[in-house]
Amino acid sequence: MLDLDFIVQNPDVVRRAIEVKNVELNLDDLLTKNDEVKALLVEVEELRHERNVLSKRTGNASPDERKALIAQSRAVGEKLKELEPGLREKQDQLRDLLLLVPNMAGEDEPVGPDEESNVELRTWGEKPAFGFQPKDHVALLEQRDWAVTSIGDVAGSRTYALRGDLALLEMSLWRFALDYMVGQGFTPVALPSLAREAAFIGTGHFPGSRDEAYELEEDLFLSGTSEVGLNYLRSGQILSPADLPIRDAGFSSCFRREAGAAGKDVRGLLRVHQFYKVEQYVACLPDKEESNRWFETLLANAEALVQALEIPYRIVRLSTGEMGAGKVRMWDIECWVPTAGEYRETHSVSEFYDWQARRADLRYRDEEGRVRYLYTLNNTAIATPRILAMLLEVHQQEDGTVRVPPALQPYMSGKEVLGV
Repeated sequence: MLDLDFIVQNPDVVRRAIEVKNVELNLDDLLTKNDEVKALLVEVEELRHERNVLSKRTGNASPDERKALIAQSRAVGEKLKELEPGLREKQDQLRDLLLLVPNMAGEDEPVGPDEESNVELRTWGEKPAFGFQPKDHVALLEQRDWAVTSIGDVAGSRTYALRGDLALLEMSLWRFALDYMVGQGFTPVALPSLAREAAFIGTGHFPGSRDEAYELEEDLFLSGTSEVGLNYLRSGQILSPADLPIRDAGFSSCFRREAGAAGKDVRGLLRVHQFYKVEQYVACLPDKEESNRWFETLLANAEALVQALEIPYRIVRLSTGEMGAGKVRMWDIECWVPTAGEYRETHSVSEFYDWQARRADLRYRDEEGRVRYLYTLNNTAIATPRILAMLLEVHQQEDGTVRVPPALQPYMSGKEVLGV
């Protein structure tokens, strides 16, 4: 959410953000609604003041005057009863419009409507050169009976069950990532998958991506990332500089309907409805240089993890139309999928400035006593099972066994090869 005063004072800047972020919003509707709220609020506040004055005068008035003052006060009260519901309705409508206003992308980020405008920044690692015909990850799973990738009778479409060594490998990735994050000074946080609507609004997932969430009952949803919970844990609190920066490594099972991705990547482990994630989350002082340092740190953490898994990858700067409404910038790590001959996204580092904090009411009191909104950032550390597809394919051997990267071997009881 942007500051309303900023929107009013910089309408052309906001209109440009709406345009390049592909957001469906008529800013004039918001500005008109704001004018309506302001005008009605003035009228209501004047009537409230008048009622207070009449109340004070009534206490010292003569019996005849008191009767007239009471009648006037009642008339004012009736007028307020007529106006206040309309004011609340208009204020709610204004807030709904404010929740749709996107953040401004960084000046250096690529402008464009979709992924065709994304820009590759750099690559890491050598793509494997096999002396045999490599199998895709589904064939490897089936050969070793490591998974059932279609258990619709049990849990519906796009679900899976991992078995044996692959189940252990998935769990080893979680602990590997958490141990690394703890070593970087992050606090592990195990979160529920459930979250209320306000928490989704706080991150910006609602209202825009509401159709991707599983709704269980009124005001209770399954979350697609622990970012939702982490970002709302301190909502309404007034933190101190000593509390900052917040560095959390959240872990949770995650759920996403992905209603807009019908028919895409439905085979195997690349796009499933339930998955697991270790998420990096930072809330820091509202300073752009400080935010940039954390952006680079979160990206470096993710790169270190992928490099330890020995998976080739590239860094992609997402275009304005791809990065999401609330983000100043969003860079993806895309890992190499040998049998597809392409990179696929596994990590996304996002920077928001105070856009999320205003929605989630994340504040601190600075050394001068001013209460200010924080800046927030997040990035994946590890998300499974998706990265298993890349790991299996990149490290496969001719006989269908899979080499375990040394970084994971301590978590696999020293096992160096899966499938033997």
